[in-house]
Amino acid sequence: MNSRLRGVIAAIATPFSDSGEPDAARFLARAQHLLADGCDGLNVLGTTGEATSLSVEARERLMGAVGHSALPSSRMLVGTGAAALADAIRLTKAAAANGFGGALVLPPFYYKPVSDAGLLGFFEALVEATADEGIPLYLYNFPALSGVAYTPALVEALVAAFGRRIAGLKDSSGDVDYAQRIAAISPELDVFPSNEGTLALARAGGPFAGCISATANLNASDCARAYRHGDGEALARAVAFRAIFDGLPLVPGVKAMVTHLTADPAQARVLPPLAPLTPAQTAELLARYSALGST
Repeated sequence: MNSRLRGVIAAIATPFSDSGEPDAARFLARAQHLLADGCDGLNVLGTTGEATSLSVEARERLMGAVGHSALPSSRMLVGTGAAALADAIRLTKAAAANGFGGALVLPPFYYKPVSDAGLLGFFEALVEATADEGIPLYLYNFPALSGVAYTPALVEALVAAFGRRIAGLKDSSGDVDYAQRIAAISPELDVFPSNEGTLALARAGGPFAGCISATANLNASDCARAYRHGDGEALARAVAFRAIFDGLPLVPGVKAMVTHLTADPAQARVLPPLAPLTPAQTAELLARYSALGST
């Protein structure tokens, strides 16, 4: 259906209006900037995009705004995971209708523990319900937040059961050994770690298809140089840049930095239960940024 996604993919933050609705105009402008700055694609409505804090209807509206814009939605993954199967099906159908290159699916995350048989049943229903659309499904592994992991055994079972509908996996566990084990399951499985430091492994047919990173909202050009040209200095800058968020809430931190770089205070809005950085946290973040030698 779609060409395989590769390279530097920013997990784009979602700007919000003062009423808490996604600000489509700001979002589209930011997306265009990131693609022009070196991103090969975007991850819309992921963790950085605060998808699980939004209603199904709000997520559909933002998907529609992208789908009806001039942006290349085929170069984007969009989060369609939900605790309720019916919501995941509805969102995945909306992703296909708006031309997205893939649906990024969190596991159903409320009930724990969940057996592999239960997760297989969830995906059997999702695959069957979206068979006509055929949109590629990407597994979103983030057990620190979801509490449910896509174990290697489960991924093998999903690939065996559903073939190329399971197109890949985004790994936000931070465990490179795990990501390599997943990549070894099938050459048709495209694995995207969440850390820019793995871009060197993704070059020239390495085990990964690229990376999907929250901080690529801010350092896309360095990530692109590292991935496309093997620029070691650019990779070092990208890794150092990511480290300025250590110990700080990542999503509010990314939004605070977007606000700093764009001089647009509206970019800092987050939805509950997240809260903006405190003044002390913002000062710490900007001091670390300044220490990188950035201007």
